[in-house]
Amino acid sequence: MSTNASGFVGDIPSHYDNGLGPNIFFDYADRIVDAAVSGQSKTVLELAAGTGIVSSRLRDKLPSDASLIITDLNAPMLDVARQKFSSKDKIDFQVANAMELPFGDSLFDLIVCQFGVMFFPDKVASYREAARVLKPGGRYVFNVWSAIELNPFSQIAQQVASEVFPDDPPGFYKVPFHYGDPQLVCSDLAEAGWEDVSFLTIELTKPISNPRAFAAALVFGNPFIDEIRERGGVDPEDVVARILARLTDAFGANGMNMPLSATIYECRKS
Repeated sequence: MSTNASGFVGDIPSHYDNGLGPNIFFDYADRIVDAAVSGQSKTVLELAAGTGIVSSRLRDKLPSDASLIITDLNAPMLDVARQKFSSKDKIDFQVANAMELPFGDSLFDLIVCQFGVMFFPDKVASYREAARVLKPGGRYVFNVWSAIELNPFSQIAQQVASEVFPDDPPGFYKVPFHYGDPQLVCSDLAEAGWEDVSFLTIELTKPISNPRAFAAALVFGNPFIDEIRERGGVDPEDVVARILARLTDAFGANGMNMPLSATIYECRKS
């Protein structure tokens, strides 16, 4: 399975931040930061930070003297994240691969990662790296999406992709939602040496703010748009229109509310 982790480039980051952020990421960002931040966190690392949706919340919640290193594999995503901070904020940005972190051992009190682990080709290696750079007693807090069936916006997008390209359907939407089984996640964590792990699945009913912008972001806000353009013969705006029609059918024309489901994991290093 191709993870397309390096495909969030071009104009994708702005669509991701403006169209997907308010609809699927903001609420979980609030929850993961609440779960992660404690008064003891002084050295903090964020993995797969994307456009800084969690980063800005972390900086607001952390003690003023805490340091925060914000990383992502993609520089264009971090360029958007930088715009959310001033020169006075105690932060550093760095392009980094979560499976080969460019940091020494036992440096951080806390690592946070929102909806990034699903894209890591070698998840066990990423868990080992997180353990390596954490101090004893440090925590790794991350979340992953539940199955695609429990997040029907993604199922709608994948169904439309299969209809538009029946002979070679784009597969992006299979990636973020393939890792929703807590037993599988905990098994991978155990293989990486983690022993103290807890998790909580959080289900939400989320109003869709600006359905047209959301539908557009489901097409233009991730590597799905690259898959469409590579295949050719289809106007991406037609795909947006199809997705918007399906969202309307599923959730109503007015006051759209959709279910979301994701699981937060808290791992403590012994």
